[in-house]
Amino acid sequence: MTKMTDTAASAAIGAATRELRLPIVRSEAERLAELAQRSQLSYLSYLAEVLSAECDERAERRRQRRIHEARFPRMKRLADFDTNAAPSVSPTTIATLASGSYLDAGQPVVLLGDSGTGKSHLLIGLGIAACEQGRRVRYVTAAQLVNELVEAADERRLSRIVARYGRLDLLCLDELGYVQLDGRGAELLFQVITEREEKASIATASNLPFSEWGQIIPDPRLVAAIVDRVTFHAHIIETGTDSYRLRVTQASRSRRKTA
Repeated sequence: MTKMTDTAASAAIGAATRELRLPIVRSEAERLAELAQRSQLSYLSYLAEVLSAECDERAERRRQRRIHEARFPRMKRLADFDTNAAPSVSPTTIATLASGSYLDAGQPVVLLGDSGTGKSHLLIGLGIAACEQGRRVRYVTAAQLVNELVEAADERRLSRIVARYGRLDLLCLDELGYVQLDGRGAELLFQVITEREEKASIATASNLPFSEWGQIIPDPRLVAAIVDRVTFHAHIIETGTDSYRLRVTQASRSRRKTA
């Protein structure tokens, strides 16, 4: 080894970390060296600290990239869900799902409830939790997915798009029930569901009970097949009928009137 001055060592670290693409090592090396010196860490301990900082930053960038690629419409975390406002939702169930074990088993999740009861919050929260565990996730409404599949079929890209959805660790399918699907759209949606059957999880949010899914899917046999697939070994959560958003709005109006 050649003895270097601190200035020369910093320059050498800068050059090497640029070549090796280690930006955190480059930016943190001197600060961590000072901390290591004060703490009397060994050379190996200092090296471990520097490399851990680089690994932590890369893991954070991967988490952020996963969240960006999932295309969530807004950020909602499971920890922010008010279980007191939705007594039918078990905190234990939410904690179990947050661990991601259902993803390893390829189990579906179904969220049923009226508008404003927290279905989308829970759906997005599950998706973000999965992203933070390094999983590949995509959020999409039922109408958006069907439109994408119809366009892909018209352009003869359907098999590629279905395969892409099949490779996800979690598909978050929101708003199933708000828009009626025609026969072709329902069949294309069924292809994606079948592609993932018992292999990868689908989390579905719907404002309709299963008995009313025939209102949005015209073919009774197709309805039965879709319900069968999204409920097999599923975690089914009913968020109720009492709109949280409506209660908040009414409470806000009452406060303004009494002010």
